[in-house]
Amino acid sequence: MARQPYATPEALTAWTGQPAPADAERLLARAGEDIDSALLNAVYAVDEDGDPTDPDVRAALSDATCAQVEYQLAAGDDGTGAGGQWDSVCIGPVSLSGRSSVTAATSGVDLAPRADRALRRAGLTPGRVIAW
Repeated sequence: MARQPYATPEALTAWTGQPAPADAERLLARAGEDIDSALLNAVYAVDEDGDPTDPDVRAALSDATCAQVEYQLAAGDDGTGAGGQWDSVCIGPVSLSGRSSVTAATSGVDLAPRADRALRRAGLTPGRVIAW
């Protein structure tokens, strides 16, 4: 079996307080890939499908994934990373302009600050090496 997504459209709705967009499953899958990239050195227990077994870790991964989608939507990104390439973005009452000179983290991911905090609170980042 394949690994389950970290978050559902229902979780995204609860996180943002707004209805999930029509392409929420795709956005959540892409955001989950970003979270995976940010966790390359993380150590946590998983089942045979690669899904986390600890409920606190599952909750942190769901929160981080929803925060990543929220961040991308606010930045005008569709999960492809191209949204950060444009000079001006408007979504409803939110308007952003200018280009960011911020580079992606060492993981190569432009990780949402709230996603980073959710992962840090759960002890998943920064990664560490454990000798066996």
